[in-house]
Amino acid sequence: MGNADRHDHASSSSGPPRRSPTRSPTGASDPPALGEASGSGPGPTTTNTNDQIEADYSTDDDGFDASTTNSYLTSIASDVRRGVEENGHLYAAHGMHKTYLPIGGRELDRNALQHCKFTLMLEGKLFLAPIVAKPQNILDLGTGSGIWAIDVAEMYPSAAVVGVDLAPVQPSIAPPNLAFEIDDIEKDWLWGEDQFDFIHGRELIMAIRDWPRLVRQAYTCLKPGGYIQLSGSLPDFQADDGTLPPDVAYLEMGRIYFDMSARIGASGREVQNWKRYLEDAGYVDVVQHVVKIPTNPWPKDERLKKIGAFELAHFRDGIANVFARGYEDILGGDPVYLQVLLAKARQEVMNRGMHSWVPFYYVWGRKPE
Repeated sequence: MGNADRHDHASSSSGPPRRSPTRSPTGASDPPALGEASGSGPGPTTTNTNDQIEADYSTDDDGFDASTTNSYLTSIASDVRRGVEENGHLYAAHGMHKTYLPIGGRELDRNALQHCKFTLMLEGKLFLAPIVAKPQNILDLGTGSGIWAIDVAEMYPSAAVVGVDLAPVQPSIAPPNLAFEIDDIEKDWLWGEDQFDFIHGRELIMAIRDWPRLVRQAYTCLKPGGYIQLSGSLPDFQADDGTLPPDVAYLEMGRIYFDMSARIGASGREVQNWKRYLEDAGYVDVVQHVVKIPTNPWPKDERLKKIGAFELAHFRDGIANVFARGYEDILGGDPVYLQVLLAKARQEVMNRGMHSWVPFYYVWGRKPE
């Protein structure tokens, strides 16, 4: 997602300020993990969840049934929709580059579903970075429906939270300490230096062409001691036990995604470079933590089973949005072939005999004091 006219807001209790006030006392929280715990010691750290997930070979569980219902789909109401309509989808009209994810109701549903999944992955946490105990200013990049920004504003009622995106699809009713802005985060940032305690960006799918520039701009806008955290999936489907055939359709969907993103200069593989980009920009205590997201409720562990149910619902009901504009526009592909491939992939991903998973990256780092 991308970004609303940026205004200079005066510091007040009624809304987020645009210039940095005095920094809060430091504090820390231990990050949870999905599978294996990550470290955040004094030096650059990489952690990966390499333990094989135990499969559940029974199929008469509630987790699997729940994955096929709408109870997992929580939509965020929005009363402002505008943009460019194309082939039945609405796209943001603002920004220096053409966007490839729609902004309509189905995409907002996908955002909400993903947020539920990510929160479950972190066992109720909204992030892993060990930020100060009482942050004063927080920025959410590519806020989308605003669901993460709303939750973090409620978690820290004394903090001024800004959610920025290319499209005004956020709800009109929000916490009083939260403001939404429409802007393009690939352009020059107008926020003040040393302003934010925490900058967050999650699943900025095919949205960023120049990640090194983005993390440098974030570095400038962070207070000394402030953190940036980026997170995103790498749809390179894998299985630890050889149960994923090489010719399945959803592997082909992953290859198409990587091809599309590379063609527009916003490679889907950039998540693997985030750690290096942060280190090159001068961040310290940089941590990379990689977890496994099951593609359906095949794991035996109950929490992983629920996460797999969310991922299944996301793939089955929402993944077409990622390809709706790009497959034809970028690759010149046949839309009929894409629909056949999607139908086959949706059927395959239901197979609990295939113990596949997708890597999800969390990378965070601190601006030195």
